[in-house]
Amino acid sequence: MRKLVYYIGVSLDGYIAGPNAEFDFYPVSDQMAAWMNDRYPETVPTHVRKLVGLEGVPNKVFDTLVMGRGTYEPALDASITSPYSHLRQYVVSSTLTIDDPTVQVETGDPIELIRRLKAEDTGMDIYLCGGGRLAASLLPEIDEIILKNYPVVAGAGIPMFSGQFRPTLFAPTRRETFDNGAQVTWLTRV
Repeated sequence: MRKLVYYIGVSLDGYIAGPNAEFDFYPVSDQMAAWMNDRYPETVPTHVRKLVGLEGVPNKVFDTLVMGRGTYEPALDASITSPYSHLRQYVVSSTLTIDDPTVQVETGDPIELIRRLKAEDTGMDIYLCGGGRLAASLLPEIDEIILKNYPVVAGAGIPMFSGQFRPTLFAPTRRETFDNGAQVTWLTRV
């Protein structure tokens, strides 16, 4: 069965972005960027792939992406309606309307969307791209978290999970450390 994987960068104090959706404060090194591009090339937006030598590189882990409207908005602000055209894209929003056949706007229950996607006979894993409210609503369906933890305190911003109090155990299964002090930890639902 396909897994829902929350692949996300986070500050030491648990924020995935600043108060205005900033994420450029994360200290990414060349070593870490090369590792991410090699291991998870499909997580790089389509318009950036050519710039970093990933144009034409096949997907390795994910073939489907689910994101909230807040995660999708920066692409729209840059006049990009299909930020991950190399993946099937779903945007969960009850108010968004777009005219791009490569992006499916999901207005219904995101849990039902994930269950439908997981039940498909074939396919790779599902990339939960963000944000915090969507991740909190999908917590019962998250099978794995790949946590890129950066050595920086944001102070405020968008939390990794923003929802109900719902303690959910995950067990770390692997960890890698990079020259910028960041760590990537794989966590599996217990």
